Amino acid sequence: MPLNQSKPSEENSNREAQLQHGDLQGKSTAEQDRIKHLRIALRLVGVTFIFGIYTFVLVWPSGWSWHSGQSHHLPHYLQMILGVYATLGVFLLIASRNPLQHLSLIWFTVWSSVVHAAIMAAQALANPEQIAHLWGDVPALLVVAAVLALLTPRTAAAESAVRVKTATATAIR
Repeated sequence: MPLNQSKPSEENSNREAQLQHGDLQGKSTAEQDRIKHLRIALRLVGVTFIFGIYTFVLVWPSGWSWHSGQSHHLPHYLQMILGVYATLGVFLLIASRNPLQHLSLIWFTVWSSVVHAAIMAAQALANPEQIAHLWGDVPALLVVAAVLALLTPRTAAAESAVRVKTATATAIR
């Protein structure tokens, strides 16, 4: 082995030593807290997407359902929306186990919620009979997007947290 290359175990030891500095360690603790809160938020949003949206449609149809008519009949579009959101909810629950491995799903949830809320807001403003959505599903989606966006680490921070986790797992071995 050439002199300038180091063994993988030496590289892990070097990374571990770098992570022992107080500056990085403080950031990793804050990052770990942030990820803990993200995991909780993902679970809450996941369960809400699975069960909550349908419940809100039943309890407050004018703020959560875009149809008129009998409340016992679910229009085809609503069945599709409920199916898509329930599926997304299941995957958010899975992502809550290890959020750093599912960043693209989390960011999809953030941006699709913003786009969906913007479209619904425009439709509610254009159709006065749908105005209650501005106090129902529109702000709910914006809150989901904001909470997940604030708690989700950006790429560099996420890579740092993964390195900390890897170094800690290596040190335990």
